[in-house]
Amino acid sequence: MSRAAAARGARPAGRVRIEARAKLNLGLAVGPRRADGFHDLATVFQSISLADTLLVAPRRRGFRLAVRHEPAWTRPGAHGAGAAAAAVPRGPANLVLRAARCFASRYGIGGAKLTLIKRIPAGAGLGGGSADAAAALVGLARLHGFKPRAGELRALGATLGSDVPFALFGGTALGLGRGERLRRLRLARPFRAILAVPAWRVPTADAFRRMDRNQYKYGLTRPTAILRFSQSLGREAITVESTARLGNTFEEVLGKRRSEFLSLCARLRRAGAEGPHLTGSGSAVFAIVPAGLSARRIVERFIGQEAVYLIRSRRIGLSCTRLP
Repeated sequence: MSRAAAARGARPAGRVRIEARAKLNLGLAVGPRRADGFHDLATVFQSISLADTLLVAPRRRGFRLAVRHEPAWTRPGAHGAGAAAAAVPRGPANLVLRAARCFASRYGIGGAKLTLIKRIPAGAGLGGGSADAAAALVGLARLHGFKPRAGELRALGATLGSDVPFALFGGTALGLGRGERLRRLRLARPFRAILAVPAWRVPTADAFRRMDRNQYKYGLTRPTAILRFSQSLGREAITVESTARLGNTFEEVLGKRRSEFLSLCARLRRAGAEGPHLTGSGSAVFAIVPAGLSARRIVERFIGQEAVYLIRSRRIGLSCTRLP
């Protein structure tokens, strides 16, 4: 039996709409560089309400992608808003197209027309590209009536990027290895947060190079410490506060941007939000809205030119709807 035939088992759809949610790294510890060039890490992933939308429709052969941008920030005119549109690749480098071609090569399917509505800021540590790639994999599977095993689809996603497996997994999870080894966690209570995105970006590759040049200066977390942290989570429900002790190693390698990061954290605190942290390698910073406080009031008190979003934790990463 062919791989494609073995994966079939779902009813094909006329069209498919997928909501692809951004992620936060509630904590992120990076270890020294491994022999294969990658770094071991421990992170707590969390899906959030900010999401892109991918529409998938049949096409006889080949893939065609259209991208449009739909504002989701709460303060129009902020300086961080335009960076999202400029950073999204339109050609073969786009992760949606790469994922579609990867899926087609594995399962021998035809083409599709793909329409991506972008709301997640690009290159800000929110995993928007990875979420879009995951949406393409799931959308094509639903469109063509495939039902691959979850582990098989995540393995395929890992070839596209380290965050794609979590985008498929969704919710709250511990990520180990490069982030592709996932373990389900339970969030003790949902939370609200303010997300502030500056106009500047921190390329992940540059951040890793800074770490590698002087790993002892940045106090990279040793494998044993990563293991102890993962074991300490146990099976009990976690809170945002309990993950904060993991910190975020990338906050130490911001170079000339560190003073701007510290200023942003201070302004979020003065507005009333708590525990600001970088997500991923940045530049987005999230801060928790304390229980009983108005998130809108915090946004009103916030002083700065960053794009600001109101977000909530979510229990799933992808929502898929069949359309006629």
